[in-house]
Amino acid sequence: MRSIWNGAISFGLVSIPIKLVNATESHSISFRQIHVTDGGRVRYRKVCELDGEEVPPAEIGKGYEEADGSIIPITEEDLARLPIATAKTIEIVSFVPADEIDPLQMDAAYYLAANGATAAKPYTLLREALKRSRRVAIAKYALRGRERLGMLRVVDDVIAMHGLLWPDEIRAPEGVAPEASVSVREAELDLADALMATLGEVEMASLHDDYRDAVEAMIAAKAGGAFEPAEAVVEPAGGQVIDLMAALENSVRAARASRGADEGGEGGTEAEVTPIRRGAAAAAPKPVGGKKSTAGAGAAAGRKTASAAKKTAAKSTAKSASTASSASSAKAGGKKSTSAATKSASTARKSTSTATKSASAARKSTSTAAKSASAAAKKSDAAKKAAPRKRSSA
Repeated sequence: MRSIWNGAISFGLVSIPIKLVNATESHSISFRQIHVTDGGRVRYRKVCELDGEEVPPAEIGKGYEEADGSIIPITEEDLARLPIATAKTIEIVSFVPADEIDPLQMDAAYYLAANGATAAKPYTLLREALKRSRRVAIAKYALRGRERLGMLRVVDDVIAMHGLLWPDEIRAPEGVAPEASVSVREAELDLADALMATLGEVEMASLHDDYRDAVEAMIAAKAGGAFEPAEAVVEPAGGQVIDLMAALENSVRAARASRGADEGGEGGTEAEVTPIRRGAAAAAPKPVGGKKSTAGAGAAAGRKTASAAKKTAAKSTAKSASTASSASSAKAGGKKSTSAATKSASTARKSTSTATKSASAARKSTSTAAKSASAAAKKSDAAKKAAPRKRSSA
């Protein structure tokens, strides 16, 4: 890789010759400006205001414009003679924990390569010291006409430097946060946690620029003369959130379904959504349900008892009638037979009376069960009317 700056790292009294190499590169597709009517290229020309002539890059220098419009020429030699230690040196000023650096300060990234065999030993020393201390080095350096702030850290076996913005270059986020006072419930936080767990983690190396791929495919198609523009499928943007809980629940379901489809339904880690209690009425079990079920069971039992009593009465009546008939046919047998027949008839009447009483008791039990069921139903309706209605959250 080509170096863009040569200098040294100042590490106390240790000086490490290094070369600065770009650690990042842009893969964005660049376009040229053209004349729409004929497709001709539109170019910029750098013209001197005094003579109107185009100036080649070799004859273009730097100058500072005063308030009155006059220009003070500044040469590279002037900048090189500035009395600052960072003109050709990355001067380490402190070592701090990495979490003390605000990501908002991060700027361009560079690799620092050891420049020559003599730089290998001190370069390795600094790298291993950074590794063991688990800290980063804060340094100052000059690049492209200005002094900058940097952070040195270890990436694999290389020292990398991130350009940092100066603290006064970070704007305070005034007027950015919502002005209205908003409270978030624990249930909503639980659902948000479940959504984050469902979405899970992603391998950063697997992410790529879909827009760039689409532009490259379009350019290739137009170059081949087979380009057919198609309508892009754009999902509708979310509107005003009426019920935040419902939106979170739907998001969790959609995320779980999406991850299940992506992973073939196997091996995916799914988050469990804890049921949300929406209020005291929902949290407590309905007391009416148990009574209603008991009343129904009582009614069914009453009906069974009545049916059994009727069957018993019918059997007793038939038996008594049979006994009475036998006694009647034995009338001629004498007084003893007559007396036995009389007793049998009396027994038959008592059995019939007992069966009638059992049937009556069964009917009363059925009626009582039906009344209990009706009362339970009325209490259930009253409880539903008395329960407060839950308003949807804004």
